[in-house]
Amino acid sequence: MAKQHGAASPRRAASRPDAHPSEVPTALEAVNGHAHDATPADLDRLIHERIRLGIVSALAVNESLSFNALKSLMATTDGNLSVHARKLEDAGYISCTKSFEGRHPKTDFAITATGRKALERYLGHMEAIIKATRENYR
Repeated sequence: MAKQHGAASPRRAASRPDAHPSEVPTALEAVNGHAHDATPADLDRLIHERIRLGIVSALAVNESLSFNALKSLMATTDGNLSVHARKLEDAGYISCTKSFEGRHPKTDFAITATGRKALERYLGHMEAIIKATRENYR
């Protein structure tokens, strides 16, 4: 956030009800004091979506889950789960293994090391936003 000559400081602007949104510091700017730090807009949009966050979170605490188990956990449809799982798989965040149990096809998902790192970054980012918001809310 570049400070313009004569412009109110972002800290003072945040307390003014008429402050322009670009004058109000983001939560992470308030914590770190730098405009170059991550902002909510920098969140991993791939993980931030509700179903995909649910998928990687569930896989982070389970060795693997079947398609039907994930579908049940996410309370979603086959098609919706397939689309979201494919996006995560294409990004390398999860792996998909297809097999047969008897004559029935079985699809299992597991989180990858890349997915685990992405989830950790995402959670750290959200924790920083929450901390900054709580500190500045008072």
